[in-house]
Formats: sequence, C-alpha cells, structure tokens
Amino acid sequence: MDKIKQNKGREKSLPLDSRKNILELKNITKRFGPVLANDNVSLEVLEGSIHGIVGENGAGKSTLMSILFGFYQSDTGSILVSNKKEKIHSSQKAISLGIGMVHQHFMLVPTFTVLENIILGNEQGSLLSSNLSNARDSLVELSNNYGLEVNPDELIQNLPVGMQQRVEILKSLSRGAKILVLDEPTGVLTPQETDALFDILRSLKNQGVTVILITHKLREIMAVTDYVSVMRNGKMVSNLITSKTSTSEIAELMVGRKVLFTIDKKPPNVGETLLSVKNLNLTKDDGHQVLKNISFDLKAGEILGIAGVAGNGQSELLDTLSGIIPIQEGNITILNQDINSDEHINPKDVRKSGIAHVPEDRQSRGIVLSFQNRENSILGYHYSNEWKKGIFLDGSKISSYLERISKKFDVRPNNPFLKSANLSGGNQQKLVLAREIDSKPKILLVGQPTRGVDIGAIEYIHKHLVEMRENGVAVLLISVELDEIMSLSDRIIVMNNGEIVGELSSKESDEKKIGLMMAGIKN
Repeated sequence: MDKIKQNKGREKSLPLDSRKNILELKNITKRFGPVLANDNVSLEVLEGSIHGIVGENGAGKSTLMSILFGFYQSDTGSILVSNKKEKIHSSQKAISLGIGMVHQHFMLVPTFTVLENIILGNEQGSLLSSNLSNARDSLVELSNNYGLEVNPDELIQNLPVGMQQRVEILKSLSRGAKILVLDEPTGVLTPQETDALFDILRSLKNQGVTVILITHKLREIMAVTDYVSVMRNGKMVSNLITSKTSTSEIAELMVGRKVLFTIDKKPPNVGETLLSVKNLNLTKDDGHQVLKNISFDLKAGEILGIAGVAGNGQSELLDTLSGIIPIQEGNITILNQDINSDEHINPKDVRKSGIAHVPEDRQSRGIVLSFQNRENSILGYHYSNEWKKGIFLDGSKISSYLERISKKFDVRPNNPFLKSANLSGGNQQKLVLAREIDSKPKILLVGQPTRGVDIGAIEYIHKHLVEMRENGVAVLLISVELDEIMSLSDRIIVMNNGEIVGELSSKESDEKKIGLMMAGIKN
C-alpha cells in the first residue's frame, strides 16, 4: 500500500433533494432457522446524507447492516450501490465497493501505532521503510482533509477512546469508503467526545461521504441525521425526514405504542446508611491502581449514580462491592457489618447479607446462556431450601416462579424451558433484573442496566428501579449513559482514572458539568 486511498472531498455539500441514491436495499429477507430476522426490508440512502437506523433489540437492523457489509448473505432481495446491482459475499467485497464499517467494539491492536493499525490487513509491501513513509504522509494528508488529526506514530493504547474512534474512521476512509456505517458509536464517549464525533460526521457529509448511523439514542438521531428509518419485528415500518418528526413519534414506531420519556419520581425519603465505603484501594497484578481512596455512603430510599466513561474503575468497584474481587485496602460496611481486607466475603455471602447484584455483563456474569430460563431465574439463589424438593431442585416450583416473574417484568417469551441464549439482549437483561429485584434486597447494585437494551425495555427497567427506591431500597447505579444517570439519580458521583472527582445533587447536575468531570476536569 504505497498510497492510502484518498476520497477527494467536496468543498460544499449539495442540497439533499438534488442528490441521488448511493445505496438501495430491495426486498431483503433473511432467516436463521425458524427466526425471520429481515422480512422483505427495503431501504434507500441518499448520497452525502447522514441516515439513521433505529429499532428495538431483535428488530433486524444489525442483520441488515451485516448483509450490507458481507458478513451474511440475504435469502432473497438485492443490493444496489451507485445504481449498480452488487453481490456482496464478503467484507472485502464491501470494502472494494466503498463501504466501511466502524463497529461498536473497536477492532484495533492496542500495542500497534495508529499508522500500523490503519495499514493492517492492507500492507502490500508498506512495511518497507520507503513505502511506510509514503503511507504516513498519505495518512497525515487524509486526516487533515477530513479534520481527523491524529499522531500516526502514537500507540493505540495511549489514546483516549474518542481518538481511537477517529482511527477506526480513518481506517475506513483510507480504504476509499464512500459509505460509512457506524454501529452505536457513542456508547463509550463522554458528552464532549460525542459532540466532537458529530462535528466529524457533519464534516464527512459536507465532503460527500454518506453516513449510516445505528443507535438507540433518539436524541442523537434528532441532533445529527437527515433521515431516519425505523425497524420493528424484522420489518421496515417507516422512513422519515428527521426535521419533520420527533423522538416521541420515532419511539412509538419502534415499540408499537406510546413511550414515556419522563420518569415520575417522588422526592426521596432517605433513611439510614446501609452501605458505607471508606478509603477503598485496588491495584491489579500489573501494578496499575484502578481504585484510589474511594469513599461514599449509600442510604435507604435513594439512588446514588456513579458516572464515568467505561474503564475508569466503575467495574472494579462494583465487583468489589459484590464480593467478586477481594478487598485489598479499605473498609466496606454493609448493614452495620464491617468488612475489610482480612474478611473476604464471596458473592453468596453478599446475597445473604441483603444485597442483590445486577452485573454489567449479563452474559458472562448474570446468566448461563446454555441454561433454561427457569434455571437462570434462580441462579445465585439456587442453594436456598426454597427451591429444593428433598435433595433435588423442585423443577415445577421453579417453572411456576419463572412464569410469575416473567409476567411481572415482561420477559418474552415466557417459556421456562427455553434456553436463555435464545432470548434477545433486552429480555436477558429483564430476566436478570426480575430475579434480583424479586429477591427483595435492602441494597441493589446495578451495573449498566440498559446496555444494549431497546427503548421499550429501558422504560420498563427505569420504572422498576424507581419503585425499588420508593420502597426504601438503597440503589447504587453505575452507567455510562449520562441521560440515565441524571434522570434516575438523587445524588451523582463522577469517577475518572480510578478516583472520585466530584459529587453533585440531582438538582445541581447538568450534562456539561458532569461531562467535564468525566474527562478528569475537577470543579
């Protein structure tokens, strides 16, 4: 790769109504066994536009984009790129047609430089010093053209997540992408980084690049897209001009009913301190200190939100509080019981003490995918005599229990014998929440409760968390979703680089202030 491909940008974008379709998907149908993932889906995307695609979990949007990028092939239907019918049988073919994709989880090598990551897989002799130098020059030119300045020689692991995302975008542009697909691109960004990304997308659009944005955040759809397509149950139900619609209309089209965006929350009736953390420190085996003198109290009848970009110690804090990671240094008091580094308690002990735990990663910590729904409904509580019949578990009783909590928490399908791997991500999450909330805890630890969850399930989850708080439960909420933190929390703690950088009441919090603190700028 002597030269990185250059997209010659336009100085000024054309009016949208004068542009032609750069992409058409016609009557796309895709089955996975009995599951109809895409049902006769059609989509038209205008050249040089930002086009959003939204839908609930399982609506079919990811499958549709996977077909576009060559990961899957449709059973029926056709794809036209620049009015030419194409058979996209691989990602290499998609790239050759000018289609690039930036995945939710970046596909970069942390120990490689920016330049090495960009040419990876497309080297063609560029490891020779002369060609590598040419590639560097081309990358600098490309990044300047698109306002994506980044040091070619910087290691990926030393870059903040917003800059890593720039590298992913540059990687697609360097391969000549004229259609750029971004899958949930703001999930790990601060509000300031999100704003910067939107500026980049607008710049790309102005230079003729077409952007397809997959997101569940409707505010982002309204902020940056020209058009939005809504999918539900594998079908394309609506194609809208963004400026002529609203978040409420989009949400209703997604879910098939009206969705409440505001949380009806009474003033907190705060009681006694149920959880107290004092001077908690944690250092990993590699010497990296991930928790630095963490101290806070959690009281009955309140939601304490912990905000921060992923990777700043929130996960380790939750694992320590739930008994997964032993206390190294510091003290935790749970319901007046002191626990320190000399008295490690395991997750079973934590549950017995009155703490329920909704882990951040439901698939590795919350459920066993190969287990039936009824088995997962008592996971972590299966040792209780409540579920035993003699020396065996009482399958009939557990099935009845699963059916009851599934109905209460809207877990679909309500089938005790279905393996949980066959549930959508949103329904897996509701199953975990149903199990933990129904245990009637005094303290609820919740990590990323709505990660990868559609808008209908979000509404449902938020309702139950507020109900727990109003019933006197102490709720610790860890989330990278700032909107979620601000709307649910009574108090907000912000973490950066393993330490608490500030605390705000819900009344004094605002997105800009919290965003700066998330970036490590203390007030």
